[in-house]
Amino acid sequence: MILDKYDVIVVGGGHAGSEAAAASANLGSKTLLITMNLQTIGQMSCNPAMGGIAKGQIVREIDALGGLSGIVTDKTMIQFKMLNLSKGPAMWSPRAQSDRMRFSEEWRLQLESIPNLDFFQDMVTNIITEKSKIIGVKTYMGATIYTKSLILTNGTFLNGLIHIGDKQFGGGRMGEKSAFGITENLVELGFESGRMKTGTPPRVDGRSIDFSKMEEQKGDENPLKFSYTKTSKLINQRSCYITYTNTQVHETLKEGFERSPLFNGTIKSTGPRYCPSIEDKINRFAERERHQIFAEPEGWKTIEYYINGFSTSLPDDIQIKALRLIPGFEEAKLFRPGYAIEYDYFPPTQLKNTLETKIIEQLYFAGQINGTTGYEEAAAQGLIAGINASLKVQNKDPLILRRNQAYIGVLIDDLITKGTEEPYRMFTSRAEYRMSLRQDNADERLTPLGHSIGLASNERIISLEKKLKETNELIQFIKTTSIHKEQTNPILEYNNSTLINQTVKAESILLRPNIRLKDLEQIPQIEDFIKQNNYSEDVLEQTEIKIKYKGYIDKELENVEKLNRLENIKIPSNFDYNKLNSISTEAKQKFIKFKPETIGQANRISGVSPSDINILLIYLGR
Repeated sequence: MILDKYDVIVVGGGHAGSEAAAASANLGSKTLLITMNLQTIGQMSCNPAMGGIAKGQIVREIDALGGLSGIVTDKTMIQFKMLNLSKGPAMWSPRAQSDRMRFSEEWRLQLESIPNLDFFQDMVTNIITEKSKIIGVKTYMGATIYTKSLILTNGTFLNGLIHIGDKQFGGGRMGEKSAFGITENLVELGFESGRMKTGTPPRVDGRSIDFSKMEEQKGDENPLKFSYTKTSKLINQRSCYITYTNTQVHETLKEGFERSPLFNGTIKSTGPRYCPSIEDKINRFAERERHQIFAEPEGWKTIEYYINGFSTSLPDDIQIKALRLIPGFEEAKLFRPGYAIEYDYFPPTQLKNTLETKIIEQLYFAGQINGTTGYEEAAAQGLIAGINASLKVQNKDPLILRRNQAYIGVLIDDLITKGTEEPYRMFTSRAEYRMSLRQDNADERLTPLGHSIGLASNERIISLEKKLKETNELIQFIKTTSIHKEQTNPILEYNNSTLINQTVKAESILLRPNIRLKDLEQIPQIEDFIKQNNYSEDVLEQTEIKIKYKGYIDKELENVEKLNRLENIKIPSNFDYNKLNSISTEAKQKFIKFKPETIGQANRISGVSPSDINILLIYLGR
């Protein structure tokens, strides 16, 4: 069976594959999405949530560029929280609980509405190359499909192996078979592969949970959203609940350690250190008498609950025995046990910063195949791979995001220059420019870029221009408006701030750490100006941040300018590093292996010293 020829084929229908297929098709390339099960497109394999620390910033960046994850999340969320509000705005991170079934359905509907996108349900077992260039794929059912570009987003399915205690069986997710053929095929072509593991907790029947023994966690009173488009705001919300393990739970879990694949040597691959299993937590943190457990609803109507914090691969009999010793779970009924899964990945140092592989032209990797974990990281990579595969087919310049432009830029740069030996996830601490890379200004940073390549709509640009114009207008008003002590001192006294004895500019009061713009709105001339212009919450938030944190932002931008000079110095792709006699052996080996494209990239490779960079600059004639 031979199908049509395509510009871009995307293999895998998870978060990376869905964003990749949407971006490629929306940019005008004839695109085919091949997935093993069309019913699980955009499936939330683990927790039913999007966003979180640094991950929420990524979702907003995806949306600002013209991707779909933010829109799908807004349409299907059941709770919204802005995390870290007690800290500075660089740390504010949006997070949403999602309706798992609606999320997958909405992704399917969004993708089916794209005219340039076709679908095919099958397993890709081989890729076809000619002279180190992609020309097509072969499938399990015998189809040969030709393409100009191929994006692999295989998630945890490549030779996936599921572990529950001493039971092991093949699978990419519980109830779904693993994929085979591609790993072996890529290794034959010269790629290096490895194994990683991740895990998921049990799911429980909500009717068997006693929520009265738990602490209720409600969403924000005034919930925001992810997308900069006109998606609806959340009105009603569902609550999550917190409970805790205890020493009795820990002792019961230890009974299963001998049968645990984590401790008996069955699992040899690396798992995520920041999201350890419950057995790993009680082993590593033996001094702690309790750990938090969250009961998270899986949707508006379903009775299924996700037990966050109880990720495990222990035998199922131990899982239920220990779970029933946790307050609120005494009568718990399992829908499905927790499990660990091992899968193949390919070290991402084998990629260019476009996510195209260095070995095979027009072949792109995105998502967990690159050693990352998390829906948001996968979706971001899928978006960039989809954009660049489409742009290359159309002979256009690639889209490459720098570290100072986006968390997505940090993510990709970290992967291709440092690689990863454990599942990589994003944290705010990974971004050296996090004051500039806030969740509130993703549209300002990225929508012009998305619009310039044809992905972000004209409406998005018009909306952004209006927001920037109004923000600048309000900033100017706050800077130039004088306020009297009689109006201001009651506000200062209420907020325990030093009183003033003369008329001052409103800006000087807003610069005080414990004063907010909403405090100044009590002053008549400021209140009237804001009401007359009907400023949105986005404009008010941007105004406050840009005034209060201007010094920090300006200093960070100065550093960006200095480091951008290194990013602009290109290294020829055929540069002979063997002639660099004076650099360290480690630096030479790393340069030959990673083939950095710029001095900036070379500088970030682990083991490369400033003197190595100086020598490289001399050889480049700098």
